[in-house]
Parts: sequence; structure tokens; C-alpha cells
Amino acid sequence: MATDRQELWRSTHLLTADKKELARTVLDEIRRGRDVTKTLRSYPIQGGGYLNKSMLVSIYNEMVAAGEIDEEARLLERIRMKPMRTLSGVTTVTVLTKPYPCPGKCIFCPTDVRMPKSYLPDEPGAMRGLEHQFDPFSQVRSRIEQLKSLGHPTDKIELLILGGTWSSYRRDYQEWFIKRCFDAMNALTPVPSSLLKEEKVGIEVLQEAHAFNETTHHRNVGLVIETRPDEITPDELRWLRQLGVTKVQMGAQSLDDHILEINKRGHDVECTRRASALLRAAGFKIVLHWMPNLLGATPESDREDFVRLWNDFCPDEIKIYPNQLLANAELFEYWQRGEFKPYTTEELIDLIADIKPTIPRYCRVNRVIRDIPSTNVVEGNRRTSLRQDVHDEMKRRGTHCECVRCREVRGKSVSTDLLKMDDMVYQAGAAEEHFISYITPDDKLAGFIRLSLPGKDSPSTGMPDLDGAALIREVHVYGQSLAVGAEKEGAAQHSGLGTRLLEKADSIAKARGFQRMAVISAVGTRGYYLERGFQRGEFYLTKNLT
Repeated sequence: MATDRQELWRSTHLLTADKKELARTVLDEIRRGRDVTKTLRSYPIQGGGYLNKSMLVSIYNEMVAAGEIDEEARLLERIRMKPMRTLSGVTTVTVLTKPYPCPGKCIFCPTDVRMPKSYLPDEPGAMRGLEHQFDPFSQVRSRIEQLKSLGHPTDKIELLILGGTWSSYRRDYQEWFIKRCFDAMNALTPVPSSLLKEEKVGIEVLQEAHAFNETTHHRNVGLVIETRPDEITPDELRWLRQLGVTKVQMGAQSLDDHILEINKRGHDVECTRRASALLRAAGFKIVLHWMPNLLGATPESDREDFVRLWNDFCPDEIKIYPNQLLANAELFEYWQRGEFKPYTTEELIDLIADIKPTIPRYCRVNRVIRDIPSTNVVEGNRRTSLRQDVHDEMKRRGTHCECVRCREVRGKSVSTDLLKMDDMVYQAGAAEEHFISYITPDDKLAGFIRLSLPGKDSPSTGMPDLDGAALIREVHVYGQSLAVGAEKEGAAQHSGLGTRLLEKADSIAKARGFQRMAVISAVGTRGYYLERGFQRGEFYLTKNLT
């Protein structure tokens, strides 16, 4: 049965004949150069309200398909909804796994029998999973169609799999889940869901879906899972590579053993250190979750804890998730007994505005708060706009953040002649890391590569592809996500920056005595690296540097 929310969405987004005619008129005005918002407001819908941009995109696509107008990239840019979603160069599609027991007993984690552990049914991303009954094919296909209707390109997709602890799910379920995600990206017609209920597919069948995706329309350029540090072993990393995973999110939460213990996290700091070192040695991109305001913490102890992130751990990306007091978490009982007090919004803004300017230039801050509706929060901060609040506070103080996200060039035009190459070197455990980037005159990032040079004490992964090899863990060139093979004047993507970054990485690795290079390639980017001298290995693409 459709939910009230779905019915409301359908009624407001249904393109009737009258709306189509009105949309054509509006689109014609916009093509003549008139402002999009002003034009929409000049043509109200009969009965009240206005057309939305997704309707303009639908009519634009109809007119192009019918040959009434030629494709106009600049027009599509103007009417695209939420352009920020793809300004980082890829289109992210988030899917949720089914509810499943989690090995963790964390007191701050909400429990809802309808959802995977730690997720609530009214969180926007999680809500889509519930609406689709956690079916991977349906979630991916509907999200792709929705993004297309909003005017976003869907040629390059980063698949983000959320839902509890991925590594605790049965491996046959993992195979099936990812296979069905790839079926949706590969645009394969689904068979009745009754025949697909977590069927055993086998790794060979999954690899066939991978191979198909290398040349299909919706290519997978990144595959992300989330798990716990105590699940990371060489065997687990080998398995993740078989599945096609390129990035791993882990809940570090705190780097204080006492805080971890009293919050019943179930692992210690050394476990997170070992897991980070193993992931780095295997070439994965590392995302750590960090939680201020846990039981036993204070704003001052959180400031001290945050500094520890940049000693050995050195994540490529972080998510700052302030602990939020929820009625269906064990922590609620501590609060009732007076043993826990949430930070106020002002305390959180002050804390994060202090620490954000200290984040190294090689790290990206993906989030500053979870998207939990304020109605679920018992006490403490209820503002979901915390990132903006923090930036406003830093602006007031005269400070700024230099993380990757804050410096991305996004939709601005790039003159490659004015770019400067920068090689930022830092130590992460036993590995020497190089964050090699192209920077604009105003210090914006046009693209970067993460080169990792394992040291003699780097942990062994047990994967022959990596024996004696330097590793490329990420290549990213910014700008609005463009269709595969497409070009755009002034765009950083498709300007040869990626190739130049690879060449620089080769020269650095050779100078350090490495004779081989390995890259952790997503399924849909294999062709890119194969064209640049790499060859297929068991789980990685490799090439000789001699």
C-alpha cells in the first residue's frame, strides 16, 4: 500500500496535459535567456502552486527525444535540481540492506526492528530502503530514474551500501545484494521478486555482472560499505575486493579506550589502528566516523580526541556524527538517571568550529551531523543544518576549513594552464602517503591522486597483486559529473588531469625504488586504467614501472 508521503509526491509531480503545455512555454522562455526561478513564478499552475524543475527536465527530455530541439547542455544545467549532488564529479546512489543482527552493543545506537541497526525509518536515505522493502534492484533502479528526472547524469555511479555492519551479513546475501545492484546499473530487466529472494548467485555470476558493467551506460566508479574495525582481517579484505569494494567506512567513534569501553563499543583503539593500516595496505579509501558527546566525554576531551585522528589513522574522509539522544537507545536510561547530558547546539557549534580548521588538506569531511529528524531527538541539538551553522561561526571568527570538500572546484570553469601541482607528503602508520593535487590560483582543488608507498612494517594483505607494489588508492578529477566520453568547456573532468596525475605518481614511486604500481579500481573504471598501461591482476590492476 502506498504511503501518504508517496501519494502526496505523486499528486504534486504528476505531469498532466495542462502542466506539459505550461512547461513548454516556461522552457521556451528560459531558452531565450530568462531567469529560471522568475519564469516559473510567472506561470502559476491552475488551482495554485508552480511547476518544479523536474517537470522542466522531463519536458526537455521529451523534446530532445522527439527531435523538436537539440541537446543543450547549458540549458540542462540551468534547470537541473540540486546540482550539488553531482558537482563532485560522480553521482552517488545510496542503498540500504535489510534488518539483520549487529555484533555491536553500543549504548548510543538506536534500535528499531523495522530497520538495520543504528538507522531510523524516517531518515531520508533509510526511508527509501524501507519503501522498497530493502530490495537492492528496486532501490538502485528507482534512484537512478529519480536522479535522471532531476537532470543529473547517471553514467558514473558511486554505490554507497548502508545498513548496520556489512561484514556481519551472510556472504551469500552480500553476493546476491551486490549482484542485484549491478543488475540495476546494467539495466537488466528484473524477473519476479519471488524468484529472486536472496537466491544464491555465486561469485562467478557476480563477476559476470561486473564484466558487463565495464562498458554499460551506468558504470560503477566506486563501491562503499560500512563495517566495524574488529571485522577487518586480510581474509575480509580479499573478500571485499572480490565483491568490487573500493572504499570502507568504519565507526571509530572515539580514540579513547575508556570512552569506548563505557559506551560498550566492543573494540579498542588499537583495533581501529590495525584495521586502518590493513585497509591502507590493501589500497582501500578509508572513511572514519567520529562521535563527539559520547558518554564520559566533554567538549575539552573531544578536542583532544580529535587530534589523535591525524596520528597513524589519517583517514581520507571523515564523518562527524555528534551523539544524539534517542528514546530507543540504551543511553536514554543513563540520561533518565542523570548520568548523561547532551551538549547544547551552541556547545557543538563551538566545538566543531574549533576543530574543523585543523583538518588536514588531504581529508574530506563528508558530513557534520546525521540526517536524523529532530522529532526523534529527546534532548540536545536538533538542528540538521549544523554544517552551515559551523561555517557561519568560522566566518564570524575569521577562520576557515581547508578539507577536500571545502576546496573542491565544483562547477567553476578551470584553466588548466593556471593550475599548480602540489605533492603533500605525510606519514600514516608505516606508509608514506602522497596527496598529489592540481590547485587553482585561488586554492581550489581541480583533481587529486592518493599514492601510498608501503613501508617495511606495513601489514601483509596476503594478496600477490600487491607484493612490492606502490598503490594508487584514488584518482579524482572534479567538476559537474559528465557523461562518459563527454566534454565540457572549462570542466576539470576530461582535460587530461587524471593522466598527468598518474604519470606523477609513477615518477614518485620509481624514485622511491618501487618497480610495480597497483591501483584499486572500481569495476566501471577498469577500462580507464587499462588504456593507460595497467593490466588485470587477481583483484587489482597492475603495471611494471621499469
